[in-house]
Amino acid sequence: MNTDPDKLTTEELQDIGLVAIIRTGANAPFREIAAALLAGGLRAMEVTLTTPGALAAITLLRREFSPKLRIGVGTVLDVSDALAAFEAGAEFVVTPTLQPETIAVCRERGIPIACGALTPTEALAAYRAGADFVKLFPSDTLGPAYVKAILGPLPFLKIIPTGGVNLDTLGPFIQAGCVGAAIGGNLVSRQILQEKDWKGLESLTRQYVTALAAARSAQAK
Repeated sequence: MNTDPDKLTTEELQDIGLVAIIRTGANAPFREIAAALLAGGLRAMEVTLTTPGALAAITLLRREFSPKLRIGVGTVLDVSDALAAFEAGAEFVVTPTLQPETIAVCRERGIPIACGALTPTEALAAYRAGADFVKLFPSDTLGPAYVKAILGPLPFLKIIPTGGVNLDTLGPFIQAGCVGAAIGGNLVSRQILQEKDWKGLESLTRQYVTALAAARSAQAK
């Protein structure tokens, strides 16, 4: 039973719908990135473990921005990665591959997990292992039609496309039945980071948030 009123739930993460993926080099301006995303209306971000200083960044961001901005960890490759991220304060976990053991650890601790999958077999295995969401990766090579095809026989899957999702494809993915999406370099781009264009990031974030709301509204009709 969850006794922490601020603890992230699967339902809240699904309602949020958009996750910004932070994959940068050393000495990334995490505070500025987070502040711009939050100002643009986005409420969840994922720091990948391939980012130098990822765990320290998660601790910092969790302390300064949660629960307004939910802080997760990405590119989790095994249970030890997940445990280290929990210790740092990660509120949700994202894996690039099918990992039943990592799913089990997240279930034990009540931490939402989006588990990576490519094929219908992997997606179903992730669901049966207890994953809250199936991270369809890489989604840009598959497209919304692939999602629709998978959800035909497997309508209970909660799919989050990741890898190449942009403003043009976000709506079609939602229309195809995805519950949300994760956006990486098409949102927190190399150019924005190099130019430290935080107002630009805020504006672009707002476009993604608006696009998600519009797609969900159209889907509900």
